[in-house]
Amino acid sequence: QVQLVESGGGLVQAGGSLRLSCAASGIIFGFYGVAWYRQSQGEQRELVAALPRAGTTDYADFVKGRFTISRDNANNMVYLQMNSLEPGDTGVYFCNAHNAMTDSDYWGQGTQVTVSS
Repeated sequence: QVQLVESGGGLVQAGGSLRLSCAASGIIFGFYGVAWYRQSQGEQRELVAALPRAGTTDYADFVKGRFTISRDNANNMVYLQMNSLEPGDTGVYFCNAHNAMTDSDYWGQGTQVTVSS
């Protein structure tokens, strides 16, 4: 059974930092591209950062220079370091793993991030 479990969300003041973690199990993690998405209340889910299996990272314009995505294939982990947080960053953050060869796609349950002004 495939599982992606996010952690690290919480309440932080504007200008603060959080580090989100995503633990994957049930897949050969190195075969998957990984990404973080977020969904704010009343909005559609949007891409925050992506780290493909091979290639360069991709960031949404609204997080460039503030967020960093990274992965640890040996431990099946994905991270999102979030600095200089803004109230607009508030939302539920989801971890995603995608295998382009098989078109397999998995999601975590999400972790809430709330940034107060």
